[in-house]
Amino acid sequence: MNKTISLAPNLEISRIITGLWQIADMERDGKTLDPIPTAAFMAPYVKSGLTTFDMADHYGSSEIISGHFKNHHDLGSKVQLFTKWVPEPGKISMDQVRKAVQKALDRMQQTSVDLMQFHAWNYADPSWLDGLFYLNELKNEGLIQQIGVTNFDAAHLRIACASGIPIISNQICHSVIDQRATDQMEAVCTTYGVKLLAFGTLAGGFLTNDWLGKTEPSFDELKTWSQMKYKRFIDAAGGWEKHQHLLEVLQEVANNHQVSIANIATRFVLETKNVAAVIVGARLGHSDHIDDNLKMLDINLSPNDIAKIKNAQSNLKPIPGNCGDEYRKPPFLTASGDLSHHLSTIPKPFQVSPGPLGTSQIFSGTEWEQYAGYCRAIKAGDRIHISGTTATHEMKMIGGNDAAAQTHFIIDKFEAVLQSFDASLANVVRTRIFVNNLEDWEPVARAHGERFNGINPTNTLVSAKLVGDGYLVEIEAEGYVG
Repeated sequence: MNKTISLAPNLEISRIITGLWQIADMERDGKTLDPIPTAAFMAPYVKSGLTTFDMADHYGSSEIISGHFKNHHDLGSKVQLFTKWVPEPGKISMDQVRKAVQKALDRMQQTSVDLMQFHAWNYADPSWLDGLFYLNELKNEGLIQQIGVTNFDAAHLRIACASGIPIISNQICHSVIDQRATDQMEAVCTTYGVKLLAFGTLAGGFLTNDWLGKTEPSFDELKTWSQMKYKRFIDAAGGWEKHQHLLEVLQEVANNHQVSIANIATRFVLETKNVAAVIVGARLGHSDHIDDNLKMLDINLSPNDIAKIKNAQSNLKPIPGNCGDEYRKPPFLTASGDLSHHLSTIPKPFQVSPGPLGTSQIFSGTEWEQYAGYCRAIKAGDRIHISGTTATHEMKMIGGNDAAAQTHFIIDKFEAVLQSFDASLANVVRTRIFVNNLEDWEPVARAHGERFNGINPTNTLVSAKLVGDGYLVEIEAEGYVG
């Protein structure tokens, strides 16, 4: 296998990306690493052909260290520096986006970011789309070369791509334990040409020889945030005994190729359709495992090897939810088991105003609400009534000509209303769907099915001529909070 792959025109990257999240772990005692000697530890990676580094605004001083290497080391011109922007939940302005991008540029001492990856906390608040639209404006200005996202699920990756955001990558958790990337995500990536950058391939080290045959550790014995996080993944997948069986099978395959469990676990992820690269964490100056990681690129897994691993996977429970859900809904598969290390609160998407006859109303801000004299939703007693809703955000039509994308965005607006009324999609008891073109009924129905799976409200779907060019679907809903 080649060491590099083209992620976009003029962006050739390593198939193994070096992740620098452990810098935050190394600095969590309040100390800050000296960027000059620490940056020097990047040189062995670059000399070995591992030229791509992944950072974030919350990975300690990773951007500063990497920027120093790129600017001051002889090998600096060879590297690609990826970073992330993880804004606080709530409204996003162009000024906020520009300041965040400029902060990354200043920390890295660059004039343009090779790949800026965006994370959203709450899809019900459409501000996440504002963030991406503004990032695209900065891309057009040249401050960003490419836009990626991180921890996006399939539905919202679809919405963004269908709305014209030129996303080239989605960085998600994917491993032999976590197979969420092989379901709906695969279809969306194939449709829109998005590549996956897979992290968590070694599950914080639990998918290595170090844990084969070992007794189950308690959480008090875990030494890093990554171990705390991925032990929760192991528990969600069925527990330690099943994990040990998986390690035994990986060891059997590894022995046949005379490599390590880590090699096989990581190489297997690169077999997944649309995965461009895997991200392997580095503890700069402490350990590198460069030579061992590179062995992975020379492995050719046979159909029998893959069948053995898939058979072991079949004994595991699926990781709950969709890609990225570990950061958005229970069970929170984070180091702390909740969002306490990430967020203090998530604001409600809409303001609730008093209405007539003791009701409460919500206005979403579309122009039609004002001149047609109606609200987006009204709560009367224990009932919530949501008006017929199209895929509109302020003055923009969202979702392009993708009926599924439009449907998902409409249901996001329902969720925004319900969150603002201290309810959720689980409170919906009735939906009515109107499709402009009868041939769109199936993608619309399937999107509805994804979002209301297990809730199962009563539903009607009919073909009807919709008002407004480009709108493929309109839906109204009713909720009960008694």
